[in-house]
This record gives sequence, structure tokens and C-alpha cells, in this order.
Amino acid sequence: MLTTLAIRNIVLIEALDLSFGPGLGVLTGETGAGKSILLDALGLVLGNRADSALVRAGADAAGVTATFEFATLPDTVAAALAEAEIALEPGEALVIRRSLKADGGSKAFINDQPVGVALLREIAPALVELHGQHDDRGLVNPRGHRSLLDRYAGGDAAGVAAAYAGWRAAEDALEQARAAIASARTEQDLLLAHLAELTAIAPEEGEEQVLALSRADMQKGEKLSGELEDLRAFWDGSDSALAQLRVAARKLDRIADQHPLLAEALAALDRAVIEAGEAEERLAAAAEAMLFDPAELDRIETRLFELRALARKHGCQVDDLPQVMLKMRASLDAIEHGEADIAALTQKVAQARAAYEEQARRLHELRAAAAARLDAAVAAELAPLKLDAARFRTAVALLEEERWGAHGMDGVEFLISTNPGADFAPLGKIASGGELSRFILALKVALAEQGGAATIIFDEIDRGVGGAVASAIGERLARLAAGGQLLAVTHSPQVAARGNRHYLIAKSSEGTVTRTSVALLDAGGRQEEIARMLSGAEITAEARAQADRLLEGV
Repeated sequence: MLTTLAIRNIVLIEALDLSFGPGLGVLTGETGAGKSILLDALGLVLGNRADSALVRAGADAAGVTATFEFATLPDTVAAALAEAEIALEPGEALVIRRSLKADGGSKAFINDQPVGVALLREIAPALVELHGQHDDRGLVNPRGHRSLLDRYAGGDAAGVAAAYAGWRAAEDALEQARAAIASARTEQDLLLAHLAELTAIAPEEGEEQVLALSRADMQKGEKLSGELEDLRAFWDGSDSALAQLRVAARKLDRIADQHPLLAEALAALDRAVIEAGEAEERLAAAAEAMLFDPAELDRIETRLFELRALARKHGCQVDDLPQVMLKMRASLDAIEHGEADIAALTQKVAQARAAYEEQARRLHELRAAAAARLDAAVAAELAPLKLDAARFRTAVALLEEERWGAHGMDGVEFLISTNPGADFAPLGKIASGGELSRFILALKVALAEQGGAATIIFDEIDRGVGGAVASAIGERLARLAAGGQLLAVTHSPQVAARGNRHYLIAKSSEGTVTRTSVALLDAGGRQEEIARMLSGAEITAEARAQADRLLEGV
């Protein structure tokens, strides 16, 4: 609930700090005292448009701070704060601050963290529900009627939403499968041609690197062929250097035992022969590896060209061509087996739709039964509120299939007829300000157990009524406030007498400066204010006595 409201430099309010408690709080004062300023100030922290005209004359800036405390933070508020990365500890108050400058511009904060005004507007419905003479939100807005009726009915709206999500998912899967098959059929001839071309070439992963290395070796061999041929003379034939070394080694071998130095020379010569032999083997191997065959080089280059051309054609790397072939085969297989898949998915869609329709029709029946109960409950409240000629109806209508959704297949709207024989119409279109507030009060009383905003505010709900009707309004406001918090701006002494807390709004002038102030009244102050409301400017003893009777009768 709203626990404190601090206002600085808003219109006629220079500085004001208010504390609120549970139950029914009433705000009274003479016409023009500034009650609307309080609502305007509260509206700022709820995300209303920041108008620089609200800044008090002569001030550079204005500000409003509202504190809300909860036993448990409302789910919608908790979710919005979590998304904005604002953490509240259990039991921690929610503090909203809004500042605006006289030359334009405003800032918003939640627990001292800067936020956008959109976040304030998002969480506002869970914090404060305002019903005023010209208010077009809350119960007047048909968009919220269905959820209100569902809470009243106790139906499984979440189950319907889950069934709808399942139906939509099945529909999406079917559409994707159909689109895939349609696309594959459109490209079938092209796919077949591409696949035939790839199959004929039969690319292999890693083939490009092998071919590129072979081509490079052959190109090197072409360049080195002359040098290798010249080197061959050194070891081929009887006159080669290697042959001469071998002849020298044989001759030396016959006399090596004649002297140690000859043996050492033979050993060195043997090593030279061995090393030269190894060199001969390496040269032969290199010559073979780099053997230049023009026909083979042409074949390798042609293969590389074909592979790389195909890769460019399909927008991939050469090594990816085998995967491209697999995908093409899968697409062609999908065409062959697609009809079976479509049949299975179609059956799933039908099953999911049937499950949704079953749950939605069950919810429709619950809504229809709850609508009748709600109509009776509201009707019982109308006569005491001087709306005995009026009728209330909760319209539950089956929608066209294209308008079905997670909410079910119903449209729900609260309708009223204010005169006998008159057609039913939406709440906000045919009711005057006073009638509308009383209709909303009747609805709120009927829906009292279904929850809503943490704080409810009624602005002059008793306008144009008095006596027994005002007393009935006061009694219902007090009943509605029990266990929660309700604030009522009122001109009715019968309503004011019902308050748990009574705030007096007054306006005073000092020269050219006018200020609005708010005071929490004690018992004596309450008696005096209610007496003023009963008698007018001159408070009589009889008015005080009547005020006492009203206060004692509560």
C-alpha cells in the first residue's frame, strides 16, 4: 500500500509530507482547496505526462516521492523490476521519485536507480487504481474485463493459454514443413541437375589440398629437370664420380694392410662411397617425386578448376562440397517422404486444436456462469447507490475463430443500461461521472475478493448524492477498504465519517502567495470538519451534534 507521499513545489503546494495507513482514508476540504493537486502529484510517480505547468510559480524544479510497502511484491511489479535489473530485498519498500524542471524535462527513479517513465506506467496498475470523474482507465477499460471475470470465475485461464501455445506451435511446425516441401519442389529440377553434376565429379573432403600439393611438386620438377639431369652424370655410367670412387676403393683395399695410414685412407674412402651412394638414392627419389608428366599435370589442374568452380557456384569451400551433396539429397528425400510428414503434423494440429477448444469451451461455460453471478451481485448493490433504474450485464460473447487466442474464444465486456428500456452500452459511454463512479463502486464491492491494485482511490464518488445514498456509499467504501487501503476524496459528511483517517485539504493566502496544505485531523478536528460539511461556512451546535451522531454511528 501507499505509505508516504512527499510533494515539493507542485502548483500551490510548497512542501508537503503525508503518511497513509491501511483502511479507508478520506480527504475533504472546500471546493478549490487543491484536492486535484494531490492526485496530479501522485499521477507523476505513476508515469503521467510531466507538465512543466505543475511546477510552482517561482520555483526552478518540483518533485514527488511515493513510498509503497508490501507483504509480498505483486507479480507484475516484481517481473518488471527484475527485467529492469532493480533488486528489492524481502520487505524492502518500493520508493518512486519523479522530478521535473520549470523549463521542461523530467527524471524518474525507483529506489534511487534511474528508470524510464514507461516502467512507471507498466507497474502503476498494480500500485494504484484511480476512479475519478473523468477517469478512463481501470474498470472502464474493456481490455481488463476478461481477466477480472476470470479471477471471479476461478477458471483455468493459464491452462487455456498453454493449450493455445501448443496449438500455435503445432501450426507453426506444419507451416514450416509445408514451406520446406514447397521450396524443395520448386527447386527440384535444379537440385537434380546440381546433384548429378556433383555426383559425376564426386568431390572428397581434403582432396583439394592433395591435388594442390601434387601440382606444386610437378611444377617444381619441371623447373628443376635440367639441373637434375646434369647431376645424373655424376653417378650414372662407368666414368661417373661415384664409379671412380668405387674403383679407387677396390684398388686401395688390396694394399691397405701394408700400412696403418693406408687402412685409415680406405676407411675414409669407404665412408665417402657410402655417403655418395645415399646421395644417389636421395637424388633418384627426388627426381621420381618431381617427375614432370604434362598429361598428369593437366589432369590435376583440370580437376582443381572443376572443384573450385563448383565451390564458387554453391557458395562454399571445396571441402564443403560433400556436405552440399548430402543436403541436396536430404531435400530431395524430403519431397519423397514429405507427404507422410505433413499427414502426421496435420494430425497433431487437429489434436492440439481439439485440446484447446475443449479447454476454451469449458472456460466459456465457467465465464457464462460467473457472469450471471456477477450480474446478480452488482444488481444487489445498485439500488442503495441510487441506481435502482439501472441494469448491469456482463456480456460474454463467442468470438470469430480469427480472434481466438491465449485468452480463450470469448470477448468479455461490462455493459450498463441507465434507464428502463434503454439499450445496454459500455460503462464509460452512457454513464455520467457520478453514476460511473457508483457503478464502479458496485463492481468493486462485488469483485472485492478478486484482488487488484494495492491502493484504490475514488475521486468525488459521492458527487450529486446525499442522505441515504451517501451513507450507502460510505458503508461500501469502508467494506471495500477492510483488509486493504482505499482513499476517497469526498464532499459527503456520511462518507467522511466512515474514514479510519481523515485529511483536511486547505488553501491559504499571504499577499500574492497562495498555498495548499494538508493536515491529518484528530477526533476534535474530525468533528469540526464534518460539522462544516453539514452546515457550510457557519458551524452550528446542531451541526456539531449531528457530526457526533455520524461518527458514533460508524
